[in-house]
Amino acid sequence: LLPYASTRARPYLYTEQDVRGLLEAALQLPTRWPSTPLRPWVFHCLLGLLSVTGLRISEALDLKLDDVDFRQGVLTIRAAKFGRSRLVPLHPSACSVLLNYLERREQFLGKRRSDYVFISNRGTRLDLGRVHRVFYALSRQTGLRAPGVRNGPRLHDFRHRFAVQVLTRWYES
Repeated sequence: LLPYASTRARPYLYTEQDVRGLLEAALQLPTRWPSTPLRPWVFHCLLGLLSVTGLRISEALDLKLDDVDFRQGVLTIRAAKFGRSRLVPLHPSACSVLLNYLERREQFLGKRRSDYVFISNRGTRLDLGRVHRVFYALSRQTGLRAPGVRNGPRLHDFRHRFAVQVLTRWYES
């Protein structure tokens, strides 16, 4: 009797200014307990990587140290959608940011060991719920999402941005 209305989210195409604002805001995240001095760098690197690679958030959170090859400038994405694996090339600038983060990560962990690239304050794999909460706070802080509003730019929209940029570059060349 009632027509069905789709609630599918509209893709948001981040501008360079949007991405820069999020990355700068990430570096301003609090570092006092229960947080850590590594927290700003975790989110700075994670959001930057999502922006320049088109990775799904789950793929980025599942990245392990063995999946990063700085010599070749490649990430190995294992067991992605439909259980497939793929290689994702990294620009040298992305490699340098990732390497800088991994050095800070190593200093933070000390003798503890974690195989995951992106870690929590306890040294475990970063939790998706925590990533979403921090992202929503950062997007409100930078004006991408109004306070109290449920809808707005999503982490998955970095994938849309990447795809549009690649297609645009192909067309221009």
